[in-house]
Amino acid sequence: MTRLLLLTWLLFSPLSLASEADIRAVLAQQQAAWNRADIEGYMQGYWNNEQLRFVSSGKIKYGWHNTLKGYQKRYPDAETMGQLHFELETVQMLSDDAALVVGRWQLLRKKDRPAGEFTLIFQKIGGQWRIVHDHTS
Repeated sequence: MTRLLLLTWLLFSPLSLASEADIRAVLAQQQAAWNRADIEGYMQGYWNNEQLRFVSSGKIKYGWHNTLKGYQKRYPDAETMGQLHFELETVQMLSDDAALVVGRWQLLRKKDRPAGEFTLIFQKIGGQWRIVHDHTS
């Protein structure tokens, strides 16, 4: 019974609700930055550290700078970037300073509409919520 009470407290405490709102705000800021073709602004949602892990297209990359370079190479201009839309499935608080986020992404572009799913691990670092692990398909 104690575990159930702790889990309930973690999921529905005022701290959890505020943290979830902060995490959603980070993702909203990322979406807004992307939609104005600002990749460096988009990257502000990520932990600026060489331990950042990014998994996509069958590859695992480490590091904020490597992730930035990958985005810049794959999305060289506003037309290629398109308009990004996130749809969050869940934001699950794992502790006071860690959360798991699952959702979907879609790019709206003139020629196509690529889409996929993502799983993110957020960690509160220096008082700020940042993505420390991104697995996007």
